[in-house]
Amino acid sequence: MAQALAGSQSAFEQIVRRYQRPIISLIARMTGDRALAEDLAQETFVKAFRSLAAFDTTRRLSSWLFRIAHNTALDALRRSRPPTMSIDTASSRSGDASDNMAAAPAADPVERHALGRALAVALGQLRPEFRAAIMLRYEEGLSFDEIGSVLGVPEVTARSHVHRARKELARHLTSAGWAPTATEPGQTT
Repeated sequence: MAQALAGSQSAFEQIVRRYQRPIISLIARMTGDRALAEDLAQETFVKAFRSLAAFDTTRRLSSWLFRIAHNTALDALRRSRPPTMSIDTASSRSGDASDNMAAAPAADPVERHALGRALAVALGQLRPEFRAAIMLRYEEGLSFDEIGSVLGVPEVTARSHVHRARKELARHLTSAGWAPTATEPGQTT
């Protein structure tokens, strides 16, 4: 980042290569549209490049970039009505990052794929700020303080967003038939 701040275009290109995939993933989760996410990610990096001088070197670069991406996605959602995600759209996604978020992945690959689809649908039903918070926490591994910084909310609100998102996901998955299995007496969880 120091080289990028000094004006090195190749250093900024390295930053883009490093963060392009996570930025697209975050925006795609927020908008439900992969093609739009790619366009908005490009817009995010243009905004970041133009705002390099505003970067606070005491903060994490990823938090700064995710904040720009989050705001860019919110702006896009405000400009247009948020798309709804159909079951067909969610089922056509396989091997996406939603498979990584399952608390206890199914042993059977077919069942794991079905759980990934159910999770993608459930994620699509969350409010954008909840979806962003849970993706930043579990896909990007950000702390609650960093999530708050990205979303522009206090840390306690970031914690609340993640907690509420988890509750909503559990409710959606349970209603879709993915309720946790009861353990037999004597078994530990």
